[in-house]
Amino acid sequence: MSFAPSIEDLRQLAQARLPRMFYDYIDSGSWTERTYQANSQRLREIGLRQRVAVNLEGRQIRSTMLGQEVAMPVALGPAGLAGIFHPDGEIHAACAAEQFGVPFALSTMSICSIEDVAAATTKPFWFQLYLLRDRGFSASLIERARAARCSALILTLDTPLLGRRYKDVRNGLSTSLQLWRPRVMMDLMSHPFWCLNMLRTSRRGFGNIIGHAPGVKDLSTLADWKNLEVDPGLSWEDIEWVMAQWGGPLVLKGLMDPRDIAQAARMGVSAVVISNHGGRQLDASPATVDVLPRAVEAARSGSPAGHDGPEVWVDSGIRSGQDVLKMLALGAQAALIGRPWLYGLAAQGRAGVERCLQIFAEDLELTMALCGGTAIRDIGPHMLVPDEHPG
Repeated sequence: MSFAPSIEDLRQLAQARLPRMFYDYIDSGSWTERTYQANSQRLREIGLRQRVAVNLEGRQIRSTMLGQEVAMPVALGPAGLAGIFHPDGEIHAACAAEQFGVPFALSTMSICSIEDVAAATTKPFWFQLYLLRDRGFSASLIERARAARCSALILTLDTPLLGRRYKDVRNGLSTSLQLWRPRVMMDLMSHPFWCLNMLRTSRRGFGNIIGHAPGVKDLSTLADWKNLEVDPGLSWEDIEWVMAQWGGPLVLKGLMDPRDIAQAARMGVSAVVISNHGGRQLDASPATVDVLPRAVEAARSGSPAGHDGPEVWVDSGIRSGQDVLKMLALGAQAALIGRPWLYGLAAQGRAGVERCLQIFAEDLELTMALCGGTAIRDIGPHMLVPDEHPG
């Protein structure tokens, strides 16, 4: 993968190899895509302070997430449909993350099932839960995650209703995959390599749902299962129910408002993810980097006396190790990435995900060093140009 020196190179390879409908699914936002674009743009606008004559020997970027040592404070965030971008995609990504030494989070809407990923890995991974209308089935997902030795549960809160994603609507991905549409058929026929690859695997449906949800035996019956919808009535009481069902480290994902973050801290969750769903939900909401400093303060102030409070993680718009450093400098303890590892997966399978992680690690270490640091603990707001960082 020496021909992919940057995440942008992986993105271009992914765009060339994927049918347009699936590439658009990765690389798009909701409504006008204002928030989707702002996430990365605001990070690019933050300046860095260069330091010199600093002893940079012994550099390392190891850290911890939820008390576990990680190769760098970055995790592969949950992404639905990853197994469509490359055959058995979630398995390849989980194995790449395990080999590299960072966490991997499996989505409820993955193609490979919890059991598939557990069978292919030797270390615990995380499971991301959408709380569905069918609480019995949601409870069964939690139990399956526990049986698969998942070490943390991520509950996504920002999708009680789906944002309006025009590209998905135009491509026939707004409800279910409509392969019969002429435009879709032409799209698939123009990517024979992808089609042949997908024919080599039997995993082409939602592995966590088909064969597990009541009456759902295949994709055709899945379309008739009304309880697949995320529960729009989800409340803080429901979050407490999930905590009781799970009984382990719980991460709440999709928080942007300090009031919600303070409430999560009062509940005693293990971590919160500052996220606007990569700009795929509420368009015109602020970039995550702009709310991060206030989010960190809310997590501290909302925590009970004598408690450190939840770890504060962040996602959305992160495209490089430099972006990770900027988030850490503003108070985040770790970052989750989504699109970058999907680009790598679509470009070259497991090798592409490994290359994505290598790029992030190299960029983070090099940027940290040029800013005068040799370890993650050295990163702070002093590395940012004061007039340009938010907060």
